[in-house]
Amino acid sequence: MRRDRDTWDEVCAAFLNPTFYPHAVTEIRRMDTHISTVFLTGEKVYKLKKPVDLGFLDYSRLEDRHRFCHEEVRLNQRLSTGVYLGVAAVRRDSNGRLSLDGPGQEVEYAVCMRQLDPSHSLEARLKAGTLVPAAMEALGRRLAAFYASAQRSREIDRFGMPEAITYNVQENFAQTERFAGTWLDRERWEFIGTVADHFLNRHSGLFMNRIAQGRIRDGHGDLRPDHIYFAESLQIIDCIEFNDRFRYGDTAVDLAFLHMDLDLAGAAQWSHRALSAYVEAARDPGLYRLLDFYACYRAMVRVKVCCLRADQLPKGDRKPLIQSARRYLQQAYRHAVHFATPTLWICCGLPASGKSRLARSLASLLEIDAIHSDQIRRELMDRPEQAPSVTSFGKGMYRPERKKQVYAQLLARAHDRLRSGRSVIVDATFSQGRWRREALRLADDLDGSIVFLECGCPTAVLEERLRARETKPTDSDARLHHLPGFLETYEPTDDLPEDVLCRIDTQAPHHETVLKAMNAAYPLLSKQSRRRASQADG
Repeated sequence: MRRDRDTWDEVCAAFLNPTFYPHAVTEIRRMDTHISTVFLTGEKVYKLKKPVDLGFLDYSRLEDRHRFCHEEVRLNQRLSTGVYLGVAAVRRDSNGRLSLDGPGQEVEYAVCMRQLDPSHSLEARLKAGTLVPAAMEALGRRLAAFYASAQRSREIDRFGMPEAITYNVQENFAQTERFAGTWLDRERWEFIGTVADHFLNRHSGLFMNRIAQGRIRDGHGDLRPDHIYFAESLQIIDCIEFNDRFRYGDTAVDLAFLHMDLDLAGAAQWSHRALSAYVEAARDPGLYRLLDFYACYRAMVRVKVCCLRADQLPKGDRKPLIQSARRYLQQAYRHAVHFATPTLWICCGLPASGKSRLARSLASLLEIDAIHSDQIRRELMDRPEQAPSVTSFGKGMYRPERKKQVYAQLLARAHDRLRSGRSVIVDATFSQGRWRREALRLADDLDGSIVFLECGCPTAVLEERLRARETKPTDSDARLHHLPGFLETYEPTDDLPEDVLCRIDTQAPHHETVLKAMNAAYPLLSKQSRRRASQADG
């Protein structure tokens, strides 16, 4: 063992000598992590794997380090071009001299990379204020293409199963329990664990749907701002090669890691740019239903790592890691507040604007109930009434007292679901400001989130859709001759706060409307959750 250590030290010393390299060297900088030693030379980078066995990785044998070097090159070439150049061998000749790719017996291996300009990293551009929207949108599209082509198999799908995710989540809490109440705020720690368990127990269908949709892939595993470069082309490096299960999982897990880091850096708006582009390119609006759950999980992984590393240090050296653990716990708490808070979704707008169809799609996507005004209106009929095609606007089913009854029932049923901790969708025109204010009050009283998705399209399109109802079966009661009355009495939604209102143009194909709705709603709901978590901090 001592001999291996001596060889390792000798190899590292050789990499610090400029004459060791078969190319020009402008600088030599050494960087160490707990698993790797990296030498930067100005032109190229050489990354050696430390001869360690940490349980979750085993680099103790030379042949394993050789194999994992090749794996690192192969896997990282999926998301980079011209960066991973190959595997270099450190050899000892008959005279005992070490060389890089020279003659003799192999004693070590290194991944050889083209050195990237650190100022081009996402992390550096954030700090410098030089990041542009187009770059983040390109990142989202690139990741969508990557996941679409990434490996999928029955073995990989197992890592998306509810029981596998439950094991990973609970492992974080089992390994940090002894720090709760000392280094970590126990109340926050318990809250996060409780709501994570509740989410897993209540929403197992969400995870199974992700498997059915093919969203479980061989991903990156360590998608962080310092691993993403915007140079002459987009380069994403440093994926995990040492343990396959750390890469296998829902595409949402990878994206949640990046989202968590950017949100922690106060750059959530940039994360939303990339996520929106990904969701559109991958047609994956369901990502948002799991994003904060997985971001919370990723933050708790960071909490665990910081605590375990701090525990291995002398007491005087622990403070920075303990502070980092507390920051990540607070970040996990913010994400937990988001996915644990019930949301009142209001799909509103004029008749034939597409609100009911959107409500049904979102209810299926989010696995929550939708309450439709047309259905309640029919339930409230105490005697036969004229058919919609005959009834005038403001008469029969549309008379003022009937509308008042319908909205009272809509909000009462929404109240029951929100009070039980469940999100709900309400589908109605909400043409009057007073009903919108009642919905706002309801969400506020129950400490829930709320978003209004106001569906809209030109009047000519509304007329065309209503005209089609004369010959096609429909669940809606509104008809073409009602439209003038609705247009005349519809009060603009300018009275709503900007952080609860999304205006959705429904002229595009329906799947695009759903994507637009989720992309527009998530940043608003995220902002509401951050505000709620900050208020709890007090």
